[in-house]
Amino acid sequence: MDFNVRKLASDAGIFFSRAVQFTEEKLGQAEKTELDTHFENLLARADCTKNWTEKIYRQTEVLLQPNPGARIEEFLYEKLDRKIPPRATNGEILSQFMLEAAKEFGPGTPYGSTLIKVGDCQRRLGGAEREFLQASSISFLTPLRNFLEGDWRTISRERRLLENRRLDLDACKARLKKAKAAEAKAAAVPDFQETRPRNYVLSASASALWSEELDKSEQELRVAQAEFDRQAEVTRLLLEGISSTHVNHLRCLREFAEAQAMYYNQCHKYMQELQRELGRCPDSLEVNCEPSGSPSDLLNSPSPLDSDTLQIEEVQPPASGTRKARVLYDYTAADSSELSLRADELITVYTMPGMDSDWLIGERGNQKGKVPVTYLELLS
Repeated sequence: MDFNVRKLASDAGIFFSRAVQFTEEKLGQAEKTELDTHFENLLARADCTKNWTEKIYRQTEVLLQPNPGARIEEFLYEKLDRKIPPRATNGEILSQFMLEAAKEFGPGTPYGSTLIKVGDCQRRLGGAEREFLQASSISFLTPLRNFLEGDWRTISRERRLLENRRLDLDACKARLKKAKAAEAKAAAVPDFQETRPRNYVLSASASALWSEELDKSEQELRVAQAEFDRQAEVTRLLLEGISSTHVNHLRCLREFAEAQAMYYNQCHKYMQELQRELGRCPDSLEVNCEPSGSPSDLLNSPSPLDSDTLQIEEVQPPASGTRKARVLYDYTAADSSELSLRADELITVYTMPGMDSDWLIGERGNQKGKVPVTYLELLS
């Protein structure tokens, strides 16, 4: 117990000394040991890295999981070191609702069959989203979090220790300066004509005491300087390691971009397949997606454009009603009756009697075929 009390008193003394030194520096009443320019640049670079890494990490979390409640739940599971339970994506939930609705309305009805197709697409989109979230968390979020919670905490701890060593060093310098001034004053030549020789004795004694205090201050300064230099070197090595952190984060950023590109490519592919499937199905709720054999119903009768691919070549553009259109996305023809498209190209489009409103006839030079309206921007 006695040892603990002494240690507590010693620590309190050191803390008080550092507080006094820090206050005097702020008030301009004490000298401060300045770090070299290179070291200051390393400190500024490290602070900049920490600040932007933290902002990028937080915003990436919001991008991958917009629901703040779900983010809090995942944070608590991580802190409790428990496995995060699987959570269905929004696309998978929507797919489940659509498939259940299709059962209620009847999978053989136009609405029910379309719900099944769209629901299956949403399920695949949800699965692609799940894979993207997992890949992004492993390849991008985890390295950023490891830096903030690991490397940066180590750097911050060593920087605080370096600041304490600097305060101790400056305090030793101040004590040494005072000891030198006092010794010089005490060592002044006494007046031998003094009628009271006791003053001479006291002056000599004070000079000896201050000389001893000076030696002690110099020894403390040497120790403080050595500790400061050693801690500065440790901190410098850690700060120079920020360059390696940038290289690692660059690799992780590229992996994140690749995962995101793969995810959007998959989504685009799934949506193209869905549009082709829906483009072959009429919109009327009174007909089935399967072609009907009733010749009396024009809606059910197969269009000449769909039944015979040769008739596409025989279709002639109307005298009026043709328009120019800009292609928004690449499109691959599903069969010979359709026309493949390239993004940003200009084509001539027009419609024919009996055509589905989701399709137009497109012409590009000598090529002709059906094109989906959703892939076009009609120009006036």
